Amino acid sequence: MYPNSAFFAKWPHHFLHYLYHMNEVNSQSVDNNESLSEKKSDVYRIHTKDNREIILVGTAHISQASKELVHETIENESPDTVCVELDEGRLKSIQDPDRWKNTDLKDVIKKKQLATLIANLVLGSYQKRMGAQTGVKPGSELKEAVDIANEKNIPIVLADRDIKITLKRTWACTPWYRKFNLLGGLFASIFDKTEISEEELQKIKEKDALNSMMQEFGKSYPEVKQVLIDERDQFLASKIKNAQGDKVVAVVGAGHMRGIASIIEEDKELPSEESISVIPKGTAIWKILGWSITLAIIASIVLVGYFAGIEKAGQLSLQWVMFTGGGAMLGAIIAGGHPLTILVALVMAPFTGLTPLIGVGFFTALTQVYMRPPRVQEMETLTDDIWHVKRWWKNRVTRVILCFLCPGIPAIIGKILAIFKIYQAF
Repeated sequence: MYPNSAFFAKWPHHFLHYLYHMNEVNSQSVDNNESLSEKKSDVYRIHTKDNREIILVGTAHISQASKELVHETIENESPDTVCVELDEGRLKSIQDPDRWKNTDLKDVIKKKQLATLIANLVLGSYQKRMGAQTGVKPGSELKEAVDIANEKNIPIVLADRDIKITLKRTWACTPWYRKFNLLGGLFASIFDKTEISEEELQKIKEKDALNSMMQEFGKSYPEVKQVLIDERDQFLASKIKNAQGDKVVAVVGAGHMRGIASIIEEDKELPSEESISVIPKGTAIWKILGWSITLAIIASIVLVGYFAGIEKAGQLSLQWVMFTGGGAMLGAIIAGGHPLTILVALVMAPFTGLTPLIGVGFFTALTQVYMRPPRVQEMETLTDDIWHVKRWWKNRVTRVILCFLCPGIPAIIGKILAIFKIYQAF
């Protein structure tokens, strides 16, 4: 189950398991006189040039031992500031676990944030499932750090980058040819039945297992590692370095300890927090290519009409509607969409197939959520239902997600068939 050739051979099926452990499980850290690779410890002390002491506490987010270690460290050290690997949104989620159940899906879809919500949901659900196996709620040690700091009136620094920015940067920075593997791995992880216990979490400490995972992950997905790990190391290190007081305790996932320690100890130059919080804009070439295909399709039909007659052009136009609209309609039926959702798929797909700006899934998901709004109990069981395929069609939230995802692929296939028919007309 841990890093070895067999594990990495199963990479797509262990995507979340791999990513989760790479970022969260306990790693190796040391006292101030030894390198990170020489001694096993979850607490690492750094003495800076300006006579400040920074204490890094490496944790696993589903470990009871980590929770106890955080409590003990803050209690014994009485730091001037406590930094935690959280952003404002994740802090609110930990303090109020039921907060997300009030999510307005209509608003999420209108803002084109459903894809981000899906990724967040899968990652969060996976973490919750892993936590259920160890009997510890995900993020308990971070909540413990916040609670004890508030109890002792110690200032708190939320040191992590906004998770939404991290996910969006991850997607934007990943080359298109790796996005397919990324999505495939994310989907395959839903069927991953790997189990983990508190004892098994400790096994990861042996040798340099965590670093091995990071290196292998970096080889497969260098851009993802850059955004999820390296950039966040820089962001966290910047926040920790700038925290007030002579003694600072920083509670972070153990996967970040080595990077943060290296940055602070070697006083590496850091990029501005703003520069690594910007969502890269897509290259213009894809928009140009998208609109070029659209113009080519329209121009081809016009030319066919000019040379072969209006009737032939009308036939090709009808085939475009039938192939793209029919494909999307089939996808909406498979998703279990409302009859109006199915009709919207049929009507909108021929138009969305001509624009690179928006997909048919936007309209089908929005229609579905209006016609079949999720019930409160379905929001409550969502994180469990997502791991059971049979429940996808019973939970209205997951059905909205299906109505977002399913119409797109058959619509694209229909678009390809329609383009082939236009090509044959010449």
